[in-house]
Amino acid sequence: MTAASAAFPQPSHARPPSRLFAFAEPRALLEFAAFYAVRPYLSNLPKGDGHPVLVLPGFLASDSSTAPLRNLLKQLGYDARGWGMGRNVRIDAPRVHEMESMLLRIYRETGRKVSIVGWSLGGVFARELAKAHPEAVRLVISLGSPISDDRRHSNAARLFEYLNGRDPEPIRQGRFVDLHRAPPVPTTSILTKTDGVVHWRGSVQKRDSHPHTENIEVLASHCGLGFNPSAVIAIVDRLQQPEGEWKPFQARLSQRWMFPKTSLQ
Repeated sequence: MTAASAAFPQPSHARPPSRLFAFAEPRALLEFAAFYAVRPYLSNLPKGDGHPVLVLPGFLASDSSTAPLRNLLKQLGYDARGWGMGRNVRIDAPRVHEMESMLLRIYRETGRKVSIVGWSLGGVFARELAKAHPEAVRLVISLGSPISDDRRHSNAARLFEYLNGRDPEPIRQGRFVDLHRAPPVPTTSILTKTDGVVHWRGSVQKRDSHPHTENIEVLASHCGLGFNPSAVIAIVDRLQQPEGEWKPFQARLSQRWMFPKTSLQ
């Protein structure tokens, strides 16, 4: 039994997404095309205040996967940065330390708190960084991230354990064992019920874990969340909030069709 499972017994209903959604993940190519088709509209979204935004890639991905989002954020006035650590494959103590050092360096250099956007596994990292250093983090946005303490929600669990072992080094050191607990900063989970990699239930935040938490449902694939137009609109809306004035997401009337209001129980 792992440290995580000992502390939080795994619920029997946990399961990965259906194979239908997994086989449909190539639809992310259509979302990528849609992103560039509506790029002029996205470029006219509310401008940012110039604060730093760190964007973390998903499992097996690199900064190239987040380049479209970061380029848009830069155009909107944010100091958007990639993580600069190659592919997101291994989780060990040196890598976690490197991420913490990067966050604190950005915080010191800019003199401003850092917003962190994390895609899939990157969202797990984003939340854990905010838990360790809340003084340096403005807000966290995760995209289809497995934050339920139960790897059975993910189709990538076996590959993850093959590459990292069942208990990666940070878990053996007592970290990453309460993924369900939100960090003490405003935290948004953007998820899709047609996710083909992480079951949407594994991305749902419990609102009782912190008062400034929320879930935003979009129509997207897992592999398209980083550039799906509706997800991007939600990301920009969250980032443009004045620091210390967080409010739950409310889509504009013209945008509401992009954000389903279904039960996340």
